[in-house]
Amino acid sequence: MKTIGVFTSGGDAPGMNACLRAVVRTARQFGMQVWGICRGYQGMIEGEFRTLNMRDVSNIIQLGGTILHSARSEAFRTPQGRQRAWENLKARGIEGLVAIGGDGTFTGAKAFLEEYPELRIVGAPGTIDNDLYGTDYTIGYDTAINTAMHAIDHIKDTANSHDRVFFVEVMGRDAGFIALASGIATGAEAVLIPESRTNIDALVELLRRNIAHKKWANIIVVAEGDDEGGAFEVARKVSTRLPQIEARVTVLGHVQRGGRPTCMERIRASRIGMECVRALKEGKSGIMVGIVHRDIAYTPFEQAIKHHQQINPTLLEIVRILS
Repeated sequence: MKTIGVFTSGGDAPGMNACLRAVVRTARQFGMQVWGICRGYQGMIEGEFRTLNMRDVSNIIQLGGTILHSARSEAFRTPQGRQRAWENLKARGIEGLVAIGGDGTFTGAKAFLEEYPELRIVGAPGTIDNDLYGTDYTIGYDTAINTAMHAIDHIKDTANSHDRVFFVEVMGRDAGFIALASGIATGAEAVLIPESRTNIDALVELLRRNIAHKKWANIIVVAEGDDEGGAFEVARKVSTRLPQIEARVTVLGHVQRGGRPTCMERIRASRIGMECVRALKEGKSGIMVGIVHRDIAYTPFEQAIKHHQQINPTLLEIVRILS
């Protein structure tokens, strides 16, 4: 393989640049030419390509976001859009792709390969949600939970100062990994996640007991995909039942996607990026490269998309016992 392309797609995640850097530098060591594709699949369709060499990825390992930018692409969902993307790849002699993204990115890659099997595509799991099957940690997750933890620590200071109940909403439309990790790390009184049904009655009773013991300051971490409707709705329902509390809601939002990646984030992203290029060189395709129990693991796109990493029930027990 002489020429490969690399792109970032879907939601941005800290560590994407570290992964990109590893892809480019490993490929150059193997004597490959590398094309960077800007704005994901949309840029692939519109011909937004740039050559990448060693210096182009110098001094980016510490940067959040992605220097190639990212975008959603409705056009790539159509056969016509994928055909235009394929023609643009062929025009530049690109034989293989490294796709850095989440399940939407891999769904697109799977459809692309079904129509153009002569192309090789290997995926790097880039999403803060940590919900992809086939890797213990996705690129972006470690930084996101540390960002959430630091923010909740700050909120906890003001909660203690004013004896308030804070409902803190973190990202996680379909997965509660960020909420659970940051909630445990900050000693939250409760963590509400999509994977388990929220019991408002039990939450009200917990807060009532705390208030009876003169504990007025409480932190409730809520994943945005919680079945009760998110932090504002949960706060409203609880406040109706406990009018004596002073409730506040904080939505952390996209602050969790940005920032400098942590040390472990950079190491994992670099390792995965390097292994993606090796996999392409060895003729592998249609797989996501992950790390399972510290070892590199290859998972077919279909499995990575179809199955989702499961919440460890022990973590839910930690919240219950230690709250």
